Amino acid sequence: MEAVLAKYENQINVFSEYLEDLPDTDEPVWILGECYDVKTGKSELLSDVRSRLWFTYRKKFSPIGGTGPSSDTGWGCMLRCGQMILAQALVCRHLGREWRWVAEGTQPVEYQRILHCFLDRKDSCYSIHQMAQMGVGEGKSVGEWYGPNTVAQVLKKLALFDDWNSLAVYVSMDNTVVIEDIKKQCHQANQEAKPRAGPCAWGEVYTSDESLSGQRQAPCPLSHFHATSQQPLDWRPLLLLIPLRMGINDINPVYIQALKECFKMPQSCGVLGGKPNLAYYFIGFVDDELIYLDPHTTQLAVDSETGSTVDDQSYHCQRNPRRMKITSLDPSVALGFFCKSEEDFDSWCNLVQQEILKKRNLRMFELVEKHPSHWPPFITPTKPEVQTTGAEFIESTDKLFESEEEFEILNV
Repeated sequence: MEAVLAKYENQINVFSEYLEDLPDTDEPVWILGECYDVKTGKSELLSDVRSRLWFTYRKKFSPIGGTGPSSDTGWGCMLRCGQMILAQALVCRHLGREWRWVAEGTQPVEYQRILHCFLDRKDSCYSIHQMAQMGVGEGKSVGEWYGPNTVAQVLKKLALFDDWNSLAVYVSMDNTVVIEDIKKQCHQANQEAKPRAGPCAWGEVYTSDESLSGQRQAPCPLSHFHATSQQPLDWRPLLLLIPLRMGINDINPVYIQALKECFKMPQSCGVLGGKPNLAYYFIGFVDDELIYLDPHTTQLAVDSETGSTVDDQSYHCQRNPRRMKITSLDPSVALGFFCKSEEDFDSWCNLVQQEILKKRNLRMFELVEKHPSHWPPFITPTKPEVQTTGAEFIESTDKLFESEEEFEILNV
C-alpha cells in the first residue's frame, strides 16, 4: 500500500497546490533561456517545467557506505539540487533544450541512460551515495548539509568518472571565470572514449569497499543499452558552475537584474541556492519572483533492476511551479550554464560582456581572457588510472578557494 500511495503522491499534490498558480501578468516568464507569455503560452510553459528532471528526498535505498543512512531526508536537499542542475546539462547534451517529456510516453534511449546515472544506488555515477561519499573530501560528513559551492566541487570530481557523457565541469574560483582555462579543459584530448570501469562506464564497476577485497560487483546497470562508439570530441560539452556570494546576510539588490539576465541566456542551466538550510533549484523568474523546483518531498527510492526501464513518473514535478521573492534569496548561490560547443561558449562570453559586465557598476563575477599570473598554474582535471567508482578519491590538489567559508564577498 505504501508503494501505491508513494507512486501517486506527486499527482495528489497537484490538487493541494492548486492555489499556487502562476500570476495573471503581462510580465514575461523566463525558464532556462526560454521566454513565455502566461496568458497565451501557459500550457507550453508548464510542459517545459514538467520536463525538467526533479530529484527529491528518497527513503529506503541501500545504506550509504554500507552502514550509513538509507534516506537523505533533512540533509540531502542541496545534493538533490546538484543532481537537477547536472541532469539539465545532460538533457541538453543528449536530447536538446527543446525536448519535452510526455507522461506514459515513449522516451529516447538516452533519456533512460540519463535516469540511470542518478538512481539511488551505489553504482550510479551521480547517485546520492556517490555524491555524499565524494563530499567527505570537501570536509562534509555523510548526512551533513551542503552549500552550493561544495556541491559544485563534488560534481566536478564525479564527472571525471563519467565516461559516457564526457562533460567538462568547470567551477570558477574567486568569482572569476577564465576563458583560457575553460578552453584548455574543453579541448583536452578525449581519452574517455573507450570503455572503462566506473559508475557510468561500459566496463564493470568496483566500489571502494569491494575493490579492497578483490570482489567484483555486478556490471553497470546501463550495460544493457546499445553501446554506440564514441569518437574523440573537438570540444567536450561544458557545464560551467560559478559559486558566488552576492551579499553578506541578504542578497544585495544591485545584483538582482544581473541574476535575471542569467536566466535569459540560452545557455542557462539554472541556479543552486535557496534559504538558510533550505536548498532549491531555481529555473527562472517572473517579475520579482524566482521560479524553482523544490526537493523537499520524500519519496520511495525507485528500484530498477539491471536491464529494465526506470519508472519515471516520480522524476517529474507535475505541480504548478513554486515561487519566492528574489529578495528572500540567500546570497550564497552557484550559477549554472551549459555550452555544448565552443561557439556556444563564445556566445555566452559575449552575452556576459554585453548584459552583465558593461551594464553593471558592481559585477556579479569577472570574465577574463588569460589565467591570472598570481594564481597557481591551471591543471586540467584527469581521472586517476585505477578501477574504482572514485568515491574514495577524496583528497584533492585543488583545494584553493573551495571551502564554503572562503567565498570572496562581492563589493557591497
